[in-house]
Amino acid sequence: MTGPGGPALGPGADLGGQGTYGRAAPGVLAAAPGSLRRERDGAFAAGAERLPAAVAALARLRPLPDAAGLGLGFAHVGEPRLGPGGPAEASAAAPMPPRRRREFLAGRQAARRALRAVGLDCGEIPRAGRLPVFAPGRAASISHSAGIAVAVARGPGENAPLGCDLELRLLPAGAARLVLRADEARLADTAAGPDGTPWPLTALFSAKEAAWKALYLAVGQATATSMRTLRDLWARPSGEELRIGLRADPAYAVRVRSLPVGAGVFSYVVGWADAVPASADGRCDAAD
Repeated sequence: MTGPGGPALGPGADLGGQGTYGRAAPGVLAAAPGSLRRERDGAFAAGAERLPAAVAALARLRPLPDAAGLGLGFAHVGEPRLGPGGPAEASAAAPMPPRRRREFLAGRQAARRALRAVGLDCGEIPRAGRLPVFAPGRAASISHSAGIAVAVARGPGENAPLGCDLELRLLPAGAARLVLRADEARLADTAAGPDGTPWPLTALFSAKEAAWKALYLAVGQATATSMRTLRDLWARPSGEELRIGLRADPAYAVRVRSLPVGAGVFSYVVGWADAVPASADGRCDAAD
């Protein structure tokens, strides 16, 4: 939900929603019009019996990141053998409340599975502050929502930007002011989507979250200070994708794909929008 530098919307902003913005991914059913709703008290009414369905929906998306040279991995908090990958993970997880601990461990498991999908083994994944620390030659982006963790990883020798975001909760319409500036409002209000329909607000939020993760560590600390909220990123439609960049430095922009996952949305960075900026100290991790 948050960029590496902290919450993109503010503490406690756990928001999410639907992504039927154009054609659904192969094998994934888009939610019917009118099926979007706020769950009571902001909770996602997904019991343990709903988790496998969400995981299955993510599994059907695998060919799309794969076509972009990315590995996709996922895990859920109900997995019976979920545990730390080593002493550093165990130490990091120990002081966490039980629910947060299982989310953290699911994220690590998802990252290992994403890396295996691109042919890379990975042991434990410690952390420095909010950032996961990967072994040399390995990098992944992790996201959590409603008991599900998902990760994307790049292949060996690649320098692709990494960022993903999973949202299984609906973003309330009033939150648009936290995500979009006036010059972007038309994306959610007019027929700006790939099939002549508006982009759902949650899809825009999720896409910006994924882009935030990719851009934050690519731009360097001096420029990263200008990334205070998602409104500091611009978004423009480009076919079935969004191009999202840094307002403070237009040279940095990425292409993002957002896909429906049941009544939710999964977004991932496909690649750089234009020329590839210089690598920032070899870092391309994402907040855990």
